[in-house]
Amino acid sequence: MSIELFNQLEQKVSSAVEALELMKMEAEELREENARLKQEREEWERRLSALLGKFDDIETEQSSQQEQPAPQQQPG
Repeated sequence: MSIELFNQLEQKVSSAVEALELMKMEAEELREENARLKQEREEWERRLSALLGKFDDIETEQSSQQEQPAPQQQPG
């Protein structure tokens, strides 16, 4: 194998190693972003559930008030 071929192979191996390292770093950044987005989504879901719970409470209160007969006025 000539020295020129060996140098080309070495260059290609170095390029491949660099590309792999960049991909590893990118994958780690994407994992971190994914974790952050999952946490953000969970927070939104908690907040939305709390708001929906408040609406349910309001509807329940209104339903129970409509079911109760209105107080009758006694002649005075």
